[in-house]
Amino acid sequence: MIQAKDIFSGTERVLPGGGLKGEITVPGDKSISHRAVILGSIAEGPTEIEGFLEGEDNLSTIEAFRLMGVGIERDGGRVSVLGRGIEGLSEPDDVINAGNSGTTTRLLLGLLAGRPFFSAITGDASLRKRPMKRVVDPLRKMGALITGRNDGGLLPIAVFGRRLKGIEYRTPVASAQLKSALLLAGLSADGETVIEEPEKSRDHTERMLELFGADIKSSGNAVSLKSTNRLKGCKIIVPGDISSAAFFLTGAALAPGSELLIRQVGINPPRVGIIDLLRKMGGSIEVDAGSVASGEPAGNILVRGSRLRGVEITGPELLPAIDEFPILCVAAAFAEGTTRISGAMELRVKESDRIAAMSECLSAIGVRNTETEDGMIIEGTGGKRARGGSIRSRGDHRIAMAMAIAALMTEEGVNIEGAGSVDVSFPGFFGLLGRTRVG
Repeated sequence: MIQAKDIFSGTERVLPGGGLKGEITVPGDKSISHRAVILGSIAEGPTEIEGFLEGEDNLSTIEAFRLMGVGIERDGGRVSVLGRGIEGLSEPDDVINAGNSGTTTRLLLGLLAGRPFFSAITGDASLRKRPMKRVVDPLRKMGALITGRNDGGLLPIAVFGRRLKGIEYRTPVASAQLKSALLLAGLSADGETVIEEPEKSRDHTERMLELFGADIKSSGNAVSLKSTNRLKGCKIIVPGDISSAAFFLTGAALAPGSELLIRQVGINPPRVGIIDLLRKMGGSIEVDAGSVASGEPAGNILVRGSRLRGVEITGPELLPAIDEFPILCVAAAFAEGTTRISGAMELRVKESDRIAAMSECLSAIGVRNTETEDGMIIEGTGGKRARGGSIRSRGDHRIAMAMAIAALMTEEGVNIEGAGSVDVSFPGFFGLLGRTRVG
């Protein structure tokens, strides 16, 4: 069993700087990397993955399937998966440790619910606090037998795999993890599984299931899947992660004189909310939608420094940028005027309470803000530098990286406690930031 990384360790000091310049690539998309390993493992024959994200979360997914007998070889960002077929997974002989990865946990709950063996999942201290009932409850409606702390609402969780039945289910919120868990359960459930969301969440799972040969159809906010026990291995090319690019997009947009080109980034429509919102704030961003790789649109993004302005950001606008909330707060912190963000209640139960964490961090460096029940009100500096200081990332990779970008716009720089958390999604982040910054 792998040992989870201590994501609360390490302190990084980021000094003040100017803008960002040059050409970069960012690591492969975290969400797509997870799904490529999962579907490759339950497909028949080999799956070759290029551009795989070597982050701690994705490595947890690899280790989980190795425990179930899947042969997986890794050479940097190239991963070879020798799929065993959905019926070929073996009962793991140890507890699956998902580390800090909510995606690994929730998607595995869906898949394992329909496998005819026992399995158990745990994670690090942070993951063991994150809620799982939203996934567990509809899986139980499909016939799943799942137990754990807080009636299956918290890890560790035990899954007694059994035959499932397809259901029609309307999700209470738009959630790609919930939708994906139910689709993976639906692969081996009797009949058809139909899922409808109040708004459309990211659709990486649907796109990839189609590539692997599943009988899946999407219409509006609904998706339907017929059961199958046969998927076929294929080649997956993973584009750069827009959520990782977001930190550099924002850093460049904040500082006049910046000019940064980010190559081959995934620009799947439900994921580009950060671009739309930065443009709404006055950011100069050009997207060259040049290619489609493995069913996923990708392109180059050019961002130039500009003067951002405060705006209103509501729930529907935030949904396509929900993972980018921390760096949006940083954009607002140095914009001109006040930014009001609402509809972000979901962020109370991420890797940390991201609303409370970002309010605390911005206050620590001298940016005035008010925490609300479902968001924040941030009074921007109008491009002036904030004081700087020390912050706690709370072991949250996106908090740590967002505050590293904020440090560029301070007088004293920022000490980031728990900086080791960035390896969850962006190994090498601090080095790349150092190579692109001006001053």
